[in-house]
Amino acid sequence: MSNAILDVNDKPSSGQLITLSFQHMFAMFGSTILVPQLVGLSPAIALLTSGIATIIFLLVTKFQVPAYLGSSFAFIAPILVAVNGLNEAGDAINPGNAMIGAVFVGLVYGIVSLVIWKSGYKWIMKLLPAIVVGPVIMVIGLGLSGVAVDMAMNITNADSGLKEYSFLHFSAALVTLFTAIICTVFFKNIISTMPILIGLVVGYIYSIIIGIVDFAPIKEAKLFASPDFLLPGVHYDFVITTNILLVMVPIVIVTISEHIGHQLVLGKVVERDYIKEPGLHRSLLGDGLGTLVSALIGGPPKTTYGENIGVLAITRIYSVYVILGAAVVAILLSFFGKAMAVISTIPTAVLGGVSILLFGIIAASGLRMLVDAKVDFGNSRNLVIASVILVIGIGGAKFIVTEALSIEGMALAAIIGVILNLILPGRKQAESTDLYQTK
Repeated sequence: MSNAILDVNDKPSSGQLITLSFQHMFAMFGSTILVPQLVGLSPAIALLTSGIATIIFLLVTKFQVPAYLGSSFAFIAPILVAVNGLNEAGDAINPGNAMIGAVFVGLVYGIVSLVIWKSGYKWIMKLLPAIVVGPVIMVIGLGLSGVAVDMAMNITNADSGLKEYSFLHFSAALVTLFTAIICTVFFKNIISTMPILIGLVVGYIYSIIIGIVDFAPIKEAKLFASPDFLLPGVHYDFVITTNILLVMVPIVIVTISEHIGHQLVLGKVVERDYIKEPGLHRSLLGDGLGTLVSALIGGPPKTTYGENIGVLAITRIYSVYVILGAAVVAILLSFFGKAMAVISTIPTAVLGGVSILLFGIIAASGLRMLVDAKVDFGNSRNLVIASVILVIGIGGAKFIVTEALSIEGMALAAIIGVILNLILPGRKQAESTDLYQTK
């Protein structure tokens, strides 16, 4: 029997529902708004779409899986690449337009879920073993490390337009970083599941004290305001669209693996087998439809959140009604103009401070995946696959298809990793100790 205080289908009282829903949403809040802040999207649209995507997920999984969908960190680098590509091409710079790639990511999820429905799930687990997924996840974190450090240390000189070091701003980044570290390491209750949110709040308060916060947007904002909806792809020609697809779509190699891992861990927490019932095909479809709908209105791609699993494990509140309530709270909050304006005034240095920890944790989670799967690096096959993925991904290697089209960085690393795993000898032996059997 489950040790839950509220099991998956238990209905909390009205008072409990409101309190627990707010608690759960704020545990997801920091990471959900950080992604749009880093890539230039609206935090309001990210909150709105996270709520909508979560509701879609719950419906598709028949209200059996208590999972919350938030903004995916795996797509930060591809979105930035897509936006920079637009800039170089001289077209209208609009980060929301990069979401055309996310539309196709959602479609790929749908195709994969259909194949799993018809042929079973074991093939996807063999295609994406830990030796491929772990290093690619490390690339996601390490590849963004320069972005995090730059945000934490440097500001743009208003006169020259050049970046320059600022000790004042770096101090705000350090206060934010150490607050998040303290919450992660020294607390074991609900606080430990919200280090990003608490770090942002403390860093913001410190920034106010040292005078680096501009309150003008808050004064100008309306109490209630509609999120900034964006139509994906409206300015694109064929070449730009194809480039974005080449950069973003291969990342599903990582996010599908992440999804499977989350479903396995979540199943252990709530004592259910979600791979079999309601089935991996349903949970993947819910994730993909959430991403698709999000992209169609200008939101970032979505993923199931590890923070969600942490909150469930700590509180033993597994109820899908609480997850649904958290989604509704996120939707309502996205229309609160003053709150969104406060988020827009968070200094870049504060975002850099939490990013240092978060991107490092992402990289370390890839390493942990390899450890959990007991990957043997005495085996030259594993050593070669991991080494090639890391250098190609972090080094930003490019495979130039034509003068205008190329696959690069993380996307190229993921594709080559899958190919190497398929063609190098010793694959069957490696599959006997893969990630999914050891979690």
